[in-house]
Amino acid sequence: MIAVIGTYENGIIRLEKKIDTKKTLKVIVTFLDEELQNDSMRLTTNDFSFRHSRQKTKRFKGNLSDSVIEDRRIEL
Repeated sequence: MIAVIGTYENGIIRLEKKIDTKKTLKVIVTFLDEELQNDSMRLTTNDFSFRHSRQKTKRFKGNLSDSVIEDRRIEL
């Protein structure tokens, strides 16, 4: 993985450093300015209430921890 700092302005991303490569690379762009973040998409502590979690898993039969561990083992 290569990390390069750059700026975004008027729909154009300008990197501070040139990357020499002959192949196409996939990139991830992260905007660091807080003013660009959409407050409606932020998670709050209310999104993680114990009561809400219990209601969502009420029908689940078995051990949730064991199920998560098993799913992770299958993914490996």
